[in-house]
Amino acid sequence: MPRVIEGGLVARGLRVAVIAGRFNDLVVSRLVEGALDCLRRHGVAEKDIALVRVPGSFEIPQVARRIAASGKYDAIVSLGCLIRGETPHFDLIAQSVTSGISRAAEDTGVPVSFGVLTTNTLEQALERAGGKAGNKGWDAALAAIELGTLRAQRI
Repeated sequence: MPRVIEGGLVARGLRVAVIAGRFNDLVVSRLVEGALDCLRRHGVAEKDIALVRVPGSFEIPQVARRIAASGKYDAIVSLGCLIRGETPHFDLIAQSVTSGISRAAEDTGVPVSFGVLTTNTLEQALERAGGKAGNKGWDAALAAIELGTLRAQRI
């Protein structure tokens, strides 16, 4: 039987930064609430949580990279909301944000979980921010915990 290596869900001692865009704050504030609730319930101390607000989702990757490079955090949770409009703007921003968040994690080795909603409507976004579809902020925080504790194992 192979040796199984996986992260845990007990996050005592884990230092986590939450980066949240202010654009579409009706949705993002609910994602933030879910993420913070998850971090606290899994043992992250208040003093080990930093909430960083940025103008919108587009700014998340550059801040994630800077925070990750600082060495002060074990994991980062990225939270934002993009809602499709009538122009190609949505596609351009969604692709840029996704690639940038991925690159920040890959280039620094610090886990950056993806909690940026990309939806067609406000209703869909609200459903994913505490409605029938759960809270994707909670899910992103849980992924950050698991990846942060896995990273601590130095595999």
